[in-house]
Amino acid sequence: MAQTAQFNGSVTTLRGLATRPLTLALAAIAAMLIVGELLSPGFAAPSQIISQLTIAALLGIVAAGQNLVILGGREGIDLSVGGMISLGALVAGNVMQAENAAIPLALAVTLAVTFTLGLANGFGVTIMRIPPLVMTLGMYGVIQGALVVLTRGIPSGRAAPLLNDFVTNPVLLGIPGILFVWVMIGIGMTVFLRRTAFGLKIFAIGTNEEAAALAGISVRRTRVILFGLSGMFAGLTGFLVLGYTGNVFVGVGDQYILPSIIAVVIGGTSLAGGTGGYIGTMAGAVVLVLLQSILTTLNIDPSGRQIVFGATLLGLMLLYGRQRKLRM
Repeated sequence: MAQTAQFNGSVTTLRGLATRPLTLALAAIAAMLIVGELLSPGFAAPSQIISQLTIAALLGIVAAGQNLVILGGREGIDLSVGGMISLGALVAGNVMQAENAAIPLALAVTLAVTFTLGLANGFGVTIMRIPPLVMTLGMYGVIQGALVVLTRGIPSGRAAPLLNDFVTNPVLLGIPGILFVWVMIGIGMTVFLRRTAFGLKIFAIGTNEEAAALAGISVRRTRVILFGLSGMFAGLTGFLVLGYTGNVFVGVGDQYILPSIIAVVIGGTSLAGGTGGYIGTMAGAVVLVLLQSILTTLNIDPSGRQIVFGATLLGLMLLYGRQRKLRM
């Protein structure tokens, strides 16, 4: 009887591991590498994997802010990240103007501007009681309109050579610097969410806002900061996108809006809030980049890829995206 109970317990444990979103995401990564290699030999070559991870890092960094907002609950999705990325790239490029010495100042100004606009999103959601989707979509429209007026649709600003090298060229062991930044963000986010008082507050308000308030947590202040951090991560992404592309054009951040949400959901963070983590989101970003590469290999046009991404999000929501008790 004891052996039977132990066997059943082992089976249950393995079944639980096999159905965890992170495990499923890792399995999807392995499967897509195999499929990609079959469709296009060299798809899974080390150099190609590094290239794919570089692109995934850009998505993963903006998804870090999206992850925080979603964890905070109350249908907290930030649709302004696309505009924030474009604005961040514009600000960084115009402050930098291809000068290596101006990189620290450009980074500081970019993060300050997008963090402030993120706080404005938070105030709109918490103080003015505007639904997050409406508030952040409105902010996106304002930013995009301002960018068109400021640039007249002409690329503006240039990346410093050092930033471009850091993002696109190997800096250590054949790995670009952006991947080291992404790893550090992953470690920092994990420690922040699991080992700090503020991180625990995020899970608390996402799980039960009323109970968190009764426990003495300032729900409004916490949620405002989360939107500010989302803006900051989007600004950092724009800064790095500038290094990746070399210059700025209006709408450069639009491609990250929907994928940043899908990456969070693939990683196992509930859209209802209160459950999830960032490591899964990192895996989700890799899954989406590999999926996009496979669709490109199959000659699927951008509109077709957008349909696939939308259908993926809807499917994930039906499967586990809105559950309150996801396992991580």
